Amino acid sequence: MRPILLVSILLTLSASTITTASVPDPHKPTRRNYVRHTFGAPAIGKSAAGAGIQQLRHSPKEWGQGAGGFAKRLGSGFGTHVVNNTIHYGVSSWRHEEVGYRPSDKTGFGPRMKYALMSTVVTRKTTSGKKTVATGELSGAFGSGMISRAWQPASTCTVASGAATGGVILGVDAGTHVIKEFWPEIRHPLGRHASKRVN
Repeated sequence: MRPILLVSILLTLSASTITTASVPDPHKPTRRNYVRHTFGAPAIGKSAAGAGIQQLRHSPKEWGQGAGGFAKRLGSGFGTHVVNNTIHYGVSSWRHEEVGYRPSDKTGFGPRMKYALMSTVVTRKTTSGKKTVATGELSGAFGSGMISRAWQPASTCTVASGAATGGVILGVDAGTHVIKEFWPEIRHPLGRHASKRVN
């Protein structure tokens, strides 16, 4: 019951700060983008993959194995994801920060890799295009890591465990950015599309 109450409060608080837009822009923290990135099929797939990894690691051990253990891990992962995006989009809207990944216009492996990794903690202002600290992404990762302790078993209800979860979320985001940056080359390693970028 507590996780549902916490998520409901966060959704209510953020709904008033997330802006609307008549023309969809994947980098603006709009309600439409929030719903798409929070409740779309990729989010569910990502949560299921995370639950599978936790199941293999038998973590947390109190949740056991089998379908029951997997269901708890899936629910926990998806709940953490919802809290993460709610905080991320709310703070990003308030601070006029871009969300999502914007591929670089750089050339060469090193500069592009650096850009992809740095984009986890650096974003741009939606108002001016200037670089700024990605406070939405950072607060979403660590905030959800801490809040998710509310439904975790006693062995993981520590500040250190919450901070570690936040770090894992940022690490996954960084890896996702790297894949998006190099996706044209991954998809078409010898083709003419190798120079194109994806959002």
